[in-house]
Parts: sequence; structure tokens; C-alpha cells
Amino acid sequence: MAMNGAGAGAAYNARTVEEVFRDFKGRRTGLIKALTTDAEEFHQQCDPEKENLSLYAFPNEHWEVNLPAEEVPPEIPEPALGINFARDGMAEKDWLALVAVHSDAWLLSVAFYFGSRFGFDKHDRKKLFSMINELPTIFEVVTGVAKKEVKDKPSSNHGSNKSKLNSKARGSESQARHLEVMPAKDEDEGLDEDEEDEHEEETCGACGRGGPSSLDEPWILCDFCETWFHMKCVKVTPAKAKQIKQYKCPSCSNKRARGM
Repeated sequence: MAMNGAGAGAAYNARTVEEVFRDFKGRRTGLIKALTTDAEEFHQQCDPEKENLSLYAFPNEHWEVNLPAEEVPPEIPEPALGINFARDGMAEKDWLALVAVHSDAWLLSVAFYFGSRFGFDKHDRKKLFSMINELPTIFEVVTGVAKKEVKDKPSSNHGSNKSKLNSKARGSESQARHLEVMPAKDEDEGLDEDEEDEHEEETCGACGRGGPSSLDEPWILCDFCETWFHMKCVKVTPAKAKQIKQYKCPSCSNKRARGM
């Protein structure tokens, strides 16, 4: 192997916003391949019995699972370490989604490392981020969120109904502040504009979806971070939600565990 991990940076001398973005897209394509079309091969290479492994991708759209770079500090930022250790401890789709999140973070760190190294000013950095932001994240591609977002949006009436459902759920503190599917009210019973705009912006803290497309799904609110979640995304049933006095989402639970 010609390159070990972060050595991928040496193969591409990026100096302009367009070149850095081209580097970003090449690496992104490689990562998406690893986590989608090549997922079976990627899964096999991430043997938990091996040492700490990382998922690397290169500007030529190739990917590899390898040990971390030996250089200290590395030539470019390093991706998440030890992804193989979590492989057998969770469902494969959840593991792939987790690797996708870390891969998104790595791509951004590499792109803005180049931006800093080559002296991008605030306008260049803004341009670079805008170009990157036009692409779906790896997480969105791997989990299918990107495909759902390109579908036609439902009518505005559905969005209004979703707002009403969220408003009704917020008033039900005695049932773990959860939202179940319920019939919409008449259009004449609408919310005021400020409250409706507020609820229109609600998105699931796990999958990022929300608004009219989630009208028929039950929701639950974390009592600690005040974030809404689809019940299915956090594996809570409507029946179970009714029995919860204070709901704590997975993120808040993990924060508490790390602090102990």
C-alpha cells in the first residue's frame, strides 16, 4: 500500500476553493461506496479482533480500512479510530450510520485543514462551506434521508396539521410529553402565525426529518435537552411512552454515562 492512512493528503496538492472541493467530493464518494455498495466488504475488513482501524478515503474515490498514521502529528486530520470494535455490538445499519457520522466530521476537518493551510480568507471559507452544504451528508445518504428529502413536499395543510399535533403534545406533560398520531383539527382552529412557524421547524433529533412529512408518526420529547424525536428512531413505543414520567434521549443518557 503506497499510503498509510492520512498519507492520502500528499497525493493531492489542493490550493484553491475549487480544488479543495474536488478533493472533498472524491473522498466523499469513496466513503459512500464503502458504506453502501461496498458495505459487505467494508464490514468484513473491520474485524474487531484486529487493532484500532479507521476508514480512509482518497481524492480518487477509493477507500481503505487501515491502521492510523504513524506520523505525529499526522499530515492531515485523522478519521475516527477503532470503528471495528463497535461492529458486532450493534445492528449493522446503526453501525454504518455511526461510521457515516464520523466520516462526515472527518471530511469537513480535512477540507478546512486545507483551507487554513492555504490561507483561505472568510469569503473563501464561506464559499467552500456553501459548496459542501449543497451535497447531502454521508449520514443522509447511508440512512436514506437524502432520498426522502428530494420527494415532493406535501401540501401546506399537512404542515399546519403537524403544527397542531405538536402543540397538543406539548400540553400533555403527564404522559411523558409524547405525541401520538391523532386526527387533525378543523382548519378554523389554527394556531397563531408565530406558534405555527415555531412548530414547522421541528425536526427529529435522531434522523433530522420533520415537518409535514412526519405527520403520521408518533413523537416524544426529551425532558432534559428539549429535543423532539420520532418514537421509532429512539425505539420507544406509544404504550411505553405513556408510562414514562421523564424521558431521557440516548444522547443525554450517554452524556451522563461519560460523566460518571
